[in-house]
Amino acid sequence: MHGCRVYILLLLLIFCFAGIFAAVLWLEGLPVQAVGYALLLSLALSGVGFGAYRVYTLRRRARIRQVLRNLPQQMDGLPPAHGPVEADYQAALVALQAAYGKLATESERVRAEMLDYYTLWAHQIKTPIAAMRLLLQSETHPANRELTAELFRIEQYADMVLQYLRLNGRVSDFAFQTCALDEIVRRAVRKYAPLFIRSRVQLAYDGLSGQVLTDEKWLGFVVEQLLSNALKYTPQGVVTITQDGPQTLVIQDTGIGIAAEDLPRVCEKGFTGYNGRAGHKSTGIGLYLCSRILKQLGHGFSIASEQGKGTRVTIDLSTVSIPRE
Repeated sequence: MHGCRVYILLLLLIFCFAGIFAAVLWLEGLPVQAVGYALLLSLALSGVGFGAYRVYTLRRRARIRQVLRNLPQQMDGLPPAHGPVEADYQAALVALQAAYGKLATESERVRAEMLDYYTLWAHQIKTPIAAMRLLLQSETHPANRELTAELFRIEQYADMVLQYLRLNGRVSDFAFQTCALDEIVRRAVRKYAPLFIRSRVQLAYDGLSGQVLTDEKWLGFVVEQLLSNALKYTPQGVVTITQDGPQTLVIQDTGIGIAAEDLPRVCEKGFTGYNGRAGHKSTGIGLYLCSRILKQLGHGFSIASEQGKGTRVTIDLSTVSIPRE
């Protein structure tokens, strides 16, 4: 707005000077035609000069905007300052860049320390978990089965923390190789078998066939999370693990399902939905991690659900996009 006012005042001054020039020529007795030519010539030259100045200022602004877009990286692309005011502005930008650099460095340091702390914590917590499991196995008590199940959940949450930290690390530890799909799924099933028995939820699983190109550890974690979700939201019924083709894994349950309005957002970080809020069971992290992991593995991922009838999760393992460092 300020720039527009300056240009309007400049145009008014040009017209005023041109008018004064024409009036002086007319008072000197020159013909009206000659005065008109002089007036037009003055306006034309003024317009050319004004246009050139306008182009010059626009180019300077474009250069400054380009530097501002790259403010955190560089400040050596600013044009020379014209006048003390512009010099002060440029000095303020240089100071802003320096402050930004210090803030970014400190933020990165704090982030690295926090990641180190939580990684260490997640590893250390496994020691008391293992000790408690041995104690529960060595003693017979009616409550041991319940305590073992709760301990299993604690270990699952610790694993989620580790995988979350690894997933957000700067270096990926993906190791792609051809794996037997049945071995990956069977390992997760064995791990969750006690929970199926305790929850009295039926598991329909007759084995799988086929080889897939994937990361065995990360895909196994995804399968475990999906089984955990199926058990969590299937108070009674069946969890089915099948194939829809040689490289398509399907995990389906007959649980409470997902509300239609929540379905598009279930993979968002921290989103719990109606069912999660109602039962206070959801952390909003499980499906988010599954979605991110499968995306980085290059596998397709879709969820279909109907409230009150269950949920069907499909993982397409036929394509893979190996991430580059």
